[in-house]
Amino acid sequence: MAANSKPVVLFSTADWDSPYWTNKQHIASRLADRGYRVLYVETVGIRRPGINALDARRIAARLRRGTAPIREVRPNLWVFSPLTIPLGHRFGPISRFNHWQLEHRVRSWLRAQNAAHPIVWTYHPYMLGAASAVRPSAIVYHAVDDLGAIPGVDRTEFESVERRLLERADHVFVTSLALDEHCRKIAGARTHYFNNVADIEHFGAARRGRPLPTDLAEIPGPRLMYVGALSNFKIDFGLLAALAKARPDWHLVFIGEEREGQRDETIAELRAMPNAHFLGWRPYAQLPDYLRGADVALLPQLINDYSRSMFPMKFFEYLAAGRPVIATALPALRDFAAIHRVAHGVAGFEVQVEHALQRPAEGVLPLDHPVLTANSWEARLDAMIAIIDGAPAKTDRTSGRGSS
Repeated sequence: MAANSKPVVLFSTADWDSPYWTNKQHIASRLADRGYRVLYVETVGIRRPGINALDARRIAARLRRGTAPIREVRPNLWVFSPLTIPLGHRFGPISRFNHWQLEHRVRSWLRAQNAAHPIVWTYHPYMLGAASAVRPSAIVYHAVDDLGAIPGVDRTEFESVERRLLERADHVFVTSLALDEHCRKIAGARTHYFNNVADIEHFGAARRGRPLPTDLAEIPGPRLMYVGALSNFKIDFGLLAALAKARPDWHLVFIGEEREGQRDETIAELRAMPNAHFLGWRPYAQLPDYLRGADVALLPQLINDYSRSMFPMKFFEYLAAGRPVIATALPALRDFAAIHRVAHGVAGFEVQVEHALQRPAEGVLPLDHPVLTANSWEARLDAMIAIIDGAPAKTDRTSGRGSS
């Protein structure tokens, strides 16, 4: 580890060991690879917990992890599970305790690293108290989703806290045009639009002529594949069920699990269909092997408040794998209309899948295509770091208010 490597405190909305890697883990791991010393702070819990056994288990697990030492999971990267009391954002005494313990543990890590003035890189706004205490060299707000639209999140309270972060942040990175419009109203020119990207080299391995995984090879073609968490507030399972009924000769393949606690009747209906195959979660390292067997890659997202502000990471993963992509009309993908197919409703998906099956090479980009090389994690991080290193800070760190 270089003695002068910059410290980064990254506040995530996902636990490090989450089975689905997102922006947070990709950015943290790549910053660490570049010599930054990264403290990955796991989610502090932004959703209101329910009165049920599932959330009780989550709270118990959080309490266990919150008392554990900060652990180094790879060179230059440490993981901290904060001990936070649920609903702390809404109640003064609990909020003050949460902020105190978060600040105390972060400052202890910085002292152990003989480090000061870290870059604070956050994916949520519930960290301003801790950020103030560590006197950051810069605050980066990386807005990748409309968190206020997630079921169980108090939208009014979230927007109030987020406004404070947007007023203070030195740099705001957003992943969709809807988020760009939203954040720019407050952060102005400090807002920078960077759509989600992919590990192009990793998913490009799908193009190699290797045998398919056994469970996938047993499924006849054509195979229409979706890879990712099966969340019913993100995916139009009604559309997929109707498509499976309309075309029993096509086989829908799902690589991923339902989100914890979800019970969806339409997914249950799909599971009962002979041409729908739920293979479960597969490790990130194996995803190219599964995508190799897809004739078509699907993005059948619902169009709602959440999806209007999202840019699906799997878009460029699918393209890097050399798969034709068919998606619902996601606003974030408008700039890439020339390299994927947009479908409306069941009939539209039928037509677009037929075209893709008849002309499988159409629209497949070579791995060295400028669109793919420009949308790799390395190219994205280069651009973000250039902004952080080159733009003047606009934060008044004594008052916590954005300076003019």
